[in-house]
Amino acid sequence: MQSIDARIIRGAAIPTAAVGAVATVVAALLAGASGAGGTALGVFVAAAFFAIGLLSLGYVGQRWPELFLGAAFLIYTTQMGLLLLLLVLLKDADFLNGRAFAIGVVVGTVVWLAGQARSHLTAKILYVEPEADTDRAAVTPGGSP
Repeated sequence: MQSIDARIIRGAAIPTAAVGAVATVVAALLAGASGAGGTALGVFVAAAFFAIGLLSLGYVGQRWPELFLGAAFLIYTTQMGLLLLLLVLLKDADFLNGRAFAIGVVVGTVVWLAGQARSHLTAKILYVEPEADTDRAAVTPGGSP
C-alpha cells in the first residue's frame, strides 16, 4: 500500500467512525439496543466495503495499471453483490432493526465518500514520477542540446 492510500483511508475512516458513533448513540436513544446494533453494523459494513475496495484498487493499480478500470468495475459489482447477499441474509434477523441498519449504511456511505473526496482534494498526488537524475543542465526544453 502506498502512503497516499493510507492517508486517504485514514481521512475517510476517522470521520466515518466519529459520525457512526454519534449515529449509534442516537439510534440507541430512539430505537433501543436493536437500533444501535443495526446502525453500528450498517456503518461498519459501509466503511469495510469502501476500505476493502480502495485497498484492492490500490493493489491492482500498482501491479497491473492497465487493468485498473476493469478491476474497478469488477470490485464494484462484487461489492454490490455481497451487499445484496448480506441484505438477504439479514432480512429476517431478530437481533437488529432493519431500518436502523439501512440508515447506518446510508450515513456510513455518505460520510465515507465525503471524507474520501476531501482527502483526494487535499492530497498532493504526483501524476508524473520525478526523475532521480540530478544532471538536468544537459537537457534543453526543445530537445537534445
